[in-house]
Amino acid sequence: MPFQMTQELMDFAVSTARDAGEVIMDIYDTDFDVRSKEDESPVTEADEKAEALIRARLEDSYPDIPFIGEEAYAAGHRPDISGGLFWLVDALDGTKEFVHKRGEFTVNIALIENGSPIFGVVHAPAKERTFWGAAGQGAFAADGASAPRQIQTRTPGADGIIVVASRSHRSGEDEFLKQFTVKDTVNSGSSLKFCLVAAGEADIVNVEVLAGSGGGHTVHATVRHADEGWDHYADGFDVLAPDGTVLGTRVLAHPHVNEQPFTRSLSGVRIPPGMHAVTIRAHDSVHGHGGAEVTVTVPR
Repeated sequence: MPFQMTQELMDFAVSTARDAGEVIMDIYDTDFDVRSKEDESPVTEADEKAEALIRARLEDSYPDIPFIGEEAYAAGHRPDISGGLFWLVDALDGTKEFVHKRGEFTVNIALIENGSPIFGVVHAPAKERTFWGAAGQGAFAADGASAPRQIQTRTPGADGIIVVASRSHRSGEDEFLKQFTVKDTVNSGSSLKFCLVAAGEADIVNVEVLAGSGGGHTVHATVRHADEGWDHYADGFDVLAPDGTVLGTRVLAHPHVNEQPFTRSLSGVRIPPGMHAVTIRAHDSVHGHGGAEVTVTVPR
């Protein structure tokens, strides 16, 4: 008999992912050590502590469901999963993004049954964004403490697809994409890129940052949403520091349903000395501040 997914289990897993994210962020703001595993991939104290928290929570609440975690598995913990149901966890996906302070790392918890995922949650702690879904029950997202909203992918436009590509790993994707008409490419790290696809969010087409007088900078951003309908359209952008601090926000005062894409400017953005890059995050009328992101160099 198939495992019966409950709201209680989903809520528990989402809460556990968020708590693991808090552990990760406590370490993110310190001068942490980085070690190399046998496969030369990086590992930190954050990977290990976050996984330990998740493992303890899941095994305490669901002792009959085996747990497989990246770090525990590498250390030799390989439980019997012949029963078909098990937890699969990557407590810190995107360790390279974590190490380089780019914020695009995630906590991933999945429940697998007979080789297929029946539930999964992805939490991006630096961005305070959470995505989750279950087979037959839909997919959802929440920003910070906001109420969950249902999400769905969008149909590509006639002018081509928008590719969300890995920032740190590229292996064969360019050859694969030759069979498609590619309109734009958005770079993102970790499993966050799949969440952007799942949510069908706004895009950033072009960004330019100019040094201004008096220490302020001007940001020109072109934003769009492929939906282009009266109830769903791109309508602004955020300027973010590497740690996620909002340095400026540009939101349109009236709908621009028939002006997609559009370009707007935000002047007087105070970018601290020594900050070499900022991230522009798209805003849309349905999902709010949480669309695609582009990181650009700050001119001095």
